[in-house]
Amino acid sequence: MTGNDQRNPVDEHPKPEFPQQDQPHPGATDAMTPRPDHGETSYEGTGRLRDRRTLITGGDSGIGRAVALAFAREGADVAFTYLEEEAEDAKETVRLVEEAGQRALAVSCDIREEEQCRALVDRVVREFGRIDVLVNNAAYQMAQPDGIEGISTEQFDRVLRTNLYGMFWLCKMSLPHIPEGGSIINTTSVQAYQPSPQLLDYATTKGAIVTFTHALAGQLAERGIRVNGVAPGPVWTPLIPSTLPDTTGFGKQSPLQRAAQPVEMAPAYVFLASQQASYITAEIVNATGGTPLP
Repeated sequence: MTGNDQRNPVDEHPKPEFPQQDQPHPGATDAMTPRPDHGETSYEGTGRLRDRRTLITGGDSGIGRAVALAFAREGADVAFTYLEEEAEDAKETVRLVEEAGQRALAVSCDIREEEQCRALVDRVVREFGRIDVLVNNAAYQMAQPDGIEGISTEQFDRVLRTNLYGMFWLCKMSLPHIPEGGSIINTTSVQAYQPSPQLLDYATTKGAIVTFTHALAGQLAERGIRVNGVAPGPVWTPLIPSTLPDTTGFGKQSPLQRAAQPVEMAPAYVFLASQQASYITAEIVNATGGTPLP
């Protein structure tokens, strides 16, 4: 992506007919058809995050990988988390960050566990010295066509602990290591405002992330730390074939008539992390393909 390109957003990426595909959670990039675009051949950095030290949860694939790649090409060192089952995807993210000439630190971490979150922050600070940008991106969902009666206590607990507890712990534990001028970026979703019935628990957490972001931004403004969020619409990531029962029509409901590729989310995170957004905090950037949100 360059600043000189100007193309119709409907046609920016092909509108494929996603074949029906199922994967066990958490899914793998190489098994997806078509393969997601993280910006490998298109994203061009301009030094907007030079010398920043960043931490991204769920950076092995999908939006997280696209953000890691973009941050690195903008000049940032990148630490990111992944689950043990995602080790192969994590290796590719490391390769992309290092290929951009930046330090990569991949940490196997289940953010549902408080002590693992603490160990993660300690390791990143030990390796990088500080955390200039924290991106809370990792999330869990599992569609339940049977509605609330199909959501077990175990699933509900996993969704809340992954999407909310992990974010809470990492914000709290990272704060002593985020200097003035640093920022926190939380990934919420179109689901926060227009929930799909089969994603009741996931949508609930995404709504909570919006509220959390607004409240934390108010707390940290006097400390010179900005807190913002990004609300993606349908994005083609491993989470989709591993958690939704039907992939064939994925993304067609958006006004742009297609799902986004992960690379299309990355510029929002880069902007919010950069000095160009110095007067922007408590904001949610909607990246929904035209679906209007509050």
